[in-house]
Formats: sequence, structure tokens, C-alpha cells
Amino acid sequence: MKATGVVRRIDDLGRIVIPKEIRKTLRIKEGTPLEIFTEKEGDIILRKYSPVNELSHFSEDYVNCINLATNYIAIVTDKDCVVAVSGIAKKDLLEQPISEDLEKIIEKRDAFNNINNDFTNKFIQITKKKNLEPCSEIIIPILSFSEIIGSIILLNTKSQFADKDMQIAKIAANFLGTQMEI
Repeated sequence: MKATGVVRRIDDLGRIVIPKEIRKTLRIKEGTPLEIFTEKEGDIILRKYSPVNELSHFSEDYVNCINLATNYIAIVTDKDCVVAVSGIAKKDLLEQPISEDLEKIIEKRDAFNNINNDFTNKFIQITKKKNLEPCSEIIIPILSFSEIIGSIILLNTKSQFADKDMQIAKIAANFLGTQMEI
């Protein structure tokens, strides 16, 4: 654990205030769900709750199946980081924080499809560090109970996507979203 040097008192309702600097650094906004853990030594740990992490076994299996069937790089993110990756980019992307551009695309709730020959759209960086630039890219938000919980991303490094590929991504997003509702 990293010490912050910040000490806060608990108020009469049992609340503490997380300092603004920490909330900003960790991208914790009003309404962000936090999990509370306790350890034997008396430590209390707060962690941002990610419903997509609950689906990590489904996510890993799903992206691997997409990769085997299509040879595309398939990625599942929650609203903060990459949760599952298949294909050549796994070691570079897994557990990396997502970029602000990707976060904005997910928040729009619309499908995003970028084709290399269309110069009106730029490629969306998946994580904060520089990634490979594919020939085409599909990003679909994952919704559960009408709430955005993450995204499914397909990257094609060899050619442009066909209409069926958009359907593959939409099916994956719907499947993962409905798994949270069960």
C-alpha cells in the first residue's frame, strides 16, 4: 500500500471524506461505487467496484473465442481499465487504464467504427500508453440494466471490417451485459 500522508476523522454518521486529489487521480466521481474490504490487521481497503470484473471468466473466454474465429484482437474493458484481451496485444493492454478518448466514446453509448481509409475519424487509443494502430476498429459499449459498465473492442490489423464484424461486437456486448443481469 502507498501512504498518502492524509489523515481524516470519521464524522458522527460514520463517514470519511476522500480527498479531492485522490478522487481526481483515481477518477472517482460522485456516485462511483466502491467495494469495502477488511483485513485481519484492522486495515480497511476501498476499491472501485467493477461489475465487468465479476464477468472476467466470461470475458476471457469470449475474447479468446472471437480471436480464434476471426483472428481479430478482441478486448473487454470496464469503465476504467482493460479486463480481457486476446491476440498479439495481450501483454501490452491487459490491466492498463483506458484512455480519456475511449472513456468519452463509451459514455456516448453509440457504436464506433473506424475504417483506415476514412480520414474523418481518428483511431481511438485504447489505453493511456501508445498502442498499435489497426486497419480498422470497432468499439461497442456494454450496458447492463441501462447502465454503461464497459466496452467490447475489435481491432483488425490486416484489413477493413465487414458488416458482420459489427454484429459480432454487438452480440458480444449484449451477451456480457445480460450476464450481469442474471
